[in-house]
Amino acid sequence: MTILFSGFISIDINYLKSIRTMTKKELTLRNNIKILGYGDKTMVFAHGFGCDQNMWRHLVPAFIDSYKIVLLDHVGSGNSDLNDYDYDKYNTLQGYADDIIEICQELALSNITFVGHSVSTMIGVLASIGAPKIFDNIIMVGPSASYINSDDYIGGFIKDDIDELLSSMESNYLGWSSAIAPAMMANDDRPELSEELSNRFCRNDPKIAAHFAKVSFLSDHRHDLKDVHTNTLVIQCSEDVIAPVIVGEFVAKNIKSSKLVIMNATGHCPHLSAPDETIDIMKKYLGEIEVPA
Repeated sequence: MTILFSGFISIDINYLKSIRTMTKKELTLRNNIKILGYGDKTMVFAHGFGCDQNMWRHLVPAFIDSYKIVLLDHVGSGNSDLNDYDYDKYNTLQGYADDIIEICQELALSNITFVGHSVSTMIGVLASIGAPKIFDNIIMVGPSASYINSDDYIGGFIKDDIDELLSSMESNYLGWSSAIAPAMMANDDRPELSEELSNRFCRNDPKIAAHFAKVSFLSDHRHDLKDVHTNTLVIQCSEDVIAPVIVGEFVAKNIKSSKLVIMNATGHCPHLSAPDETIDIMKKYLGEIEVPA
């Protein structure tokens, strides 16, 4: 809608809405934000594709005494407000990174440790580049800067594989979810983990999920890694069909202040399948980083 003032000034109301700063209440509802604990430091958890903040439930108790914990659902996932899903805004990962920055600014968060899983690792990269003063540490769980093999870069997939994956999602999302979950979890002796992951996938709106998947799997943020100046921990599983070890090695190599830890755990979701090992790695790293030089 456009409104004319004094016969010569026109203002697009939709544009004004798009640039309006959201209130704390609106942000909380949009991203289903939960704040726990009373620590002096802040830890923000951001989930991966198809999941939600509940995926962090095994890790949160280990840090709640020392950190203020901020949990969120990306718009379009979990219990976020689906009415706020904008296909243009979220057509790149920058849209999600802007949300992280907006949340931190509105909640007056600073010096945070950002913990991201899978695609949220690159969302954290973009957010830290856009607002570096907000971030003290980035902890990446199963990161990938690009999923597609290119020249001498190995991302784990050829383009045809990704195209087939996306096509399968669009044609039969529920079937895709039940088929991909066991491969991603890679813990055949614990089928309940695959079942949980599949169920989480199935709770999402199929159209939004397909769009998020396309944005995630076709993104390429290799060139952004050099611009990260935040202390970064890369946690990589020893076997991961989504993000192989070589991908984690590439991410760590291209971030200036980074450390790579290869887990004994397998699969793409160690915070669910191997929480104790994940916690131990995180605590050891944070302890080392926070010791004065």
